[in-house]
Amino acid sequence: MRASCTPLKAPLRRPERLASSGRFAWVLLLAPLLLLPTSSDACDDPPRFVSMKPQGTLKPSYSPGEQIVYECRLGFQPITPGQVLALICQDNNTWSSLQEGCKKRRCPTLADPTNGQVILVNGSTEFGSEVHYVCNNGYYLLGTNISYCEVSSGTGVNWSDNPPTCEKILCQPPPEIQNGKYTNNHKDVFEYNEVVAYSCDPSNGPDEYSLVGESKLTCIGNGEWSSQPPQCKVVKCVYPAIEHGTIVSGFGPKYYYKATVVLKCNEGFNLYGNSVVVCGENSTWEPELPKCIKVSIPPSTQSPIPSTQPPVPSVSVSTRSTQHPVPSVSVSTRSTQHPIPNVSDSKPTSPTMTSGLSHPGHPPRPTDASPPNGAEGLGAGYIVLVIVAVLIGVGLLLCLYCCFCRQRKKGIYVTGESHRQDILFLSEKR
Repeated sequence: MRASCTPLKAPLRRPERLASSGRFAWVLLLAPLLLLPTSSDACDDPPRFVSMKPQGTLKPSYSPGEQIVYECRLGFQPITPGQVLALICQDNNTWSSLQEGCKKRRCPTLADPTNGQVILVNGSTEFGSEVHYVCNNGYYLLGTNISYCEVSSGTGVNWSDNPPTCEKILCQPPPEIQNGKYTNNHKDVFEYNEVVAYSCDPSNGPDEYSLVGESKLTCIGNGEWSSQPPQCKVVKCVYPAIEHGTIVSGFGPKYYYKATVVLKCNEGFNLYGNSVVVCGENSTWEPELPKCIKVSIPPSTQSPIPSTQPPVPSVSVSTRSTQHPVPSVSVSTRSTQHPIPNVSDSKPTSPTMTSGLSHPGHPPRPTDASPPNGAEGLGAGYIVLVIVAVLIGVGLLLCLYCCFCRQRKKGIYVTGESHRQDILFLSEKR
């Protein structure tokens, strides 16, 4: 045997791979086509209606020529009696047209109850409507106040509840009170809007009873009164005395319930609180009595301004003789604006200046502040004026004294001469 040295060759499979790759590409191209809707020989689901429903159970699909028959839902009735309500699957796989063929049924018409009325909320008595019952004034409703038009036995409709009735409102007698009574207390029943009035009995003590609360009650509902009954008790407030204040109006020996007083404070006091108070049901003033607080004047923040022109003193000069009294002569010089202070043969003293600056709690001191700028000049002028006035006065006094002395000497000379003549005359006669 011979051994063959010819190498073995693997079979070529490339064409198979190419063929499988081609088939995969065709699958990818055809996949979208498979997803496209395909035409069928059946109609879609039938439409739904508000007032109608299909008779029986619907089939999964309907072929052309088949039909669905409808009937009215509960609470509805055919618009046209005897009309067939049906849909037909047409050759083009669509349903024929069909309109709503039913309408709502109506409940029986309701009559107004005696002493009341019916209110149609929806304005009609159709299926699903609602009515309200109300009673006239003075009557109350006995029964259900709301009723609905709903499905009753079979296919008909009717109201959910029987009509209510309106009964007359009556009240039982109101409660009795201690130390008091009410009107018509002999009656067992009180009608609507009937009023009773309470009053207090006379008191056996020094103070009378006060009616605290509403004096009149009204029957407003079935066994219901307008408010709670009042009380008859002694209500007395103390005399409304306030310190540093007086009563303006409302004077009385006693102050009972609802007594009103007007107060005010004395002069120099401010009133804190209400000036009008009323005696309350707990024997206290309402609101509480006010207080009178003394008016406080705050210290001034501005210092007084000192006078820049002090008064000019008046001058009085007198001169006495050692032999004969000489009448004193008063010479005064006055300014047209300020009086001059008295000066008697002495040097005038400068006036004391009071500072305008002061501190609370400390007396002002002359050295606290310096005088104004023009005060020194005005003071010097006044001093000069006083000196001149004194000199003039002294000169006048001297002139008067000299005149007096001359008159006196002349009188002595005349008297001596006449005496000598008398002596010579007597001697001659002798």
